[in-house]
Amino acid sequence: MLGNTELDQLKRTLRASIDHNEIAGANLMIVKDGQEIFYHEDGLADREAGLPIQRDSIFRMYSMTKPVTAAAVMILMERGQIDLFEPVSRYLQGFCNQMVGIGDQLVPVKREMSVKDLLSMTSGLVYGGYDRAGRETEELLQEIESRMLGESPLGTVEAMNRLGQCALQFHPGETWAYGTSADVLGAVVEAVSGKRYGEFLREELFEPLGMKDTGFWLPEAKRDRLAKVYADDGQGGLALFNGNHLGVSHQMDRDPAFESGGAGLVSTIDDYAQFAKMLLNQGSLGDVQILRPATVDYLTSSELNAEQQQSFNEWHEMSGHSYGNLMRVMSDRSQAGILCSPGEYGWDGWLGCYFANCPREDLTFLFMMQKKDSGTTVITRKLRNIVLSSCH
Repeated sequence: MLGNTELDQLKRTLRASIDHNEIAGANLMIVKDGQEIFYHEDGLADREAGLPIQRDSIFRMYSMTKPVTAAAVMILMERGQIDLFEPVSRYLQGFCNQMVGIGDQLVPVKREMSVKDLLSMTSGLVYGGYDRAGRETEELLQEIESRMLGESPLGTVEAMNRLGQCALQFHPGETWAYGTSADVLGAVVEAVSGKRYGEFLREELFEPLGMKDTGFWLPEAKRDRLAKVYADDGQGGLALFNGNHLGVSHQMDRDPAFESGGAGLVSTIDDYAQFAKMLLNQGSLGDVQILRPATVDYLTSSELNAEQQQSFNEWHEMSGHSYGNLMRVMSDRSQAGILCSPGEYGWDGWLGCYFANCPREDLTFLFMMQKKDSGTTVITRKLRNIVLSSCH
């Protein structure tokens, strides 16, 4: 498993991506049987200042926030505080009497949106687009961003109650679409727990797991460790990117009123490894138990029906996967475009942060970078293939 040849291949592959201006820098960690077997960092966290990526570099997680949010919901579920078939409107009044946009018409939902719809992204909520649901959602996200630094920012519950009044793209459960479901779940956790969402995560996940650099913002003493974000400049190079996105402040320099359960966290590779190892170890890490094994089994299973899966299959790079509880789950290796492991699960973020847990091999793959519009990149797949080809 990962001999000198494979280790050299990983280092050379990452360096080639940096030299070709595909990314500015990144760090990579492989954990096997609960122990770190490889860590490597290369490139720059700040090209303008010449600062290198380091082990304690802090990254904007964006959608790698989503698995954390799913785990938070599971904590409340196994305590009997949430039933997944309960309507979202039980917790958030804005989700009463929802409507679906069909062309220029609005029609009442056939049934209420449930918590389970949010976990499986079968809620009808989207991130944007040209239809009515997309336009109304984009307008709300822009309002969250425009007010975040002012006198009256929208809080998590208030913002999501507003979202509940936006048109849905389809009837809950009817199909699948990637969208703001995880943000709503953050507000549900806040409503059920009686605590701010960030406070709940800190008390229930981050502090018990020793995730000392994970949260929704950074105090001044940590801001110099936040990696810069880069984007393709259209001429084969990279340009600095400083834009806010999805209601999340790019600078991460103040405690936000809106704590995005779908995109808002920052973290380090070591911190996120603690979370990933906890899941792979059936809910425990050391002497700390976050979730029970049966809960983790449910959390890491796919749950789309045939109609929903058909929509998910349109995401070409996710071929061979299904989706459940805010994560991809490998379901058909023959259709995948990567080397993979049966039952592996994980997710990635808008700026390229990525994790995968492979239960059969007891292996975690973690990759951290900051490049606009990345998700699962070519470099991520190349690095994965080196590792997964060597793990049997």
